[in-house]
Amino acid sequence: MKIGMITDSLGDLSFDEMLAASAELGLQTLEFACGNWSSAPHIDLQAMLASAATRKEFVAKIRDHGLTIAALNCSGNPLHPGPQGKVHHGVTQDTIRLAGLMEIDRVVMMSGLPGGPGDANPNWIVTDWPPECLKIQRYQWEERIIPYWRDLVAFSNNLGIHKLCLELHGHQAVYNVQTLFKLRNAVGETVGANYDPSHPLWMGADPIAGIRTLGSAIYYVHAKDTRIEPIAAAIDGTLDPRPPNLYAERAWNYITLGYGHGETWWRQFCTALKQVGYDDVLSIEHEDMMLTPMEGMRKSVALLRNVAINLS
Repeated sequence: MKIGMITDSLGDLSFDEMLAASAELGLQTLEFACGNWSSAPHIDLQAMLASAATRKEFVAKIRDHGLTIAALNCSGNPLHPGPQGKVHHGVTQDTIRLAGLMEIDRVVMMSGLPGGPGDANPNWIVTDWPPECLKIQRYQWEERIIPYWRDLVAFSNNLGIHKLCLELHGHQAVYNVQTLFKLRNAVGETVGANYDPSHPLWMGADPIAGIRTLGSAIYYVHAKDTRIEPIAAAIDGTLDPRPPNLYAERAWNYITLGYGHGETWWRQFCTALKQVGYDDVLSIEHEDMMLTPMEGMRKSVALLRNVAINLS
């Protein structure tokens, strides 16, 4: 397994500063967000698409620091019913185009989420009642989600990209194992999982069980932890819309590796991945509001060095 990072984790650093920090941390590979919900702090998508020389210089600088590129990321909502959806769709297609030009075999993203009929905003249905819930879900999947993803898979395959790695994230059509397989069964094996354990943890699932069920459908892994705050969660449950800066009040928080679950749990996580055949990147995503990015990265790298299997 290789230790990497989505470079937004050090998004306050310039490209050159980020590369130097990555080498200092001992990282092996990097994931670059190209836009949509990311500000794309370390890559200019349009400049990279426009110039082979720009792409060559970009790769050379990364290699000069002993690093490789693991994936491109375009997480956003191309299924948004408003104007945002078209913008995100454009960035999604351009990111896939760039991956093809750079011979990067994976694009990390989210499934997106449409609205119901006539909705101005996405509508995340997570219950079968009242009765309109099932009607909305049926419309979303049959009229919007599956047709969109069939077209995107064909677009990707035509450009030589055969791994679209979906993060199972809340407020997305694909947010758990069942919905990942629902989409994969409908559109084919180009769709797989970017398995980030922090999300099933706050939704009450067991990531180890998820890994064993997903098996070879896991195409990529984000290394991020979640801590359930027992008192707040006991009072209100884990459906918590309070913003992350209110971490002292929330029922759960994204946290630096080891501060939600210790090394024993992360060893079990890596063991489960190895058992289903995943021996690839563990891409750290630092979103801990309590630690500085560099402190969080150092602690996360140190933990993964102790638990990752077949680390080269």
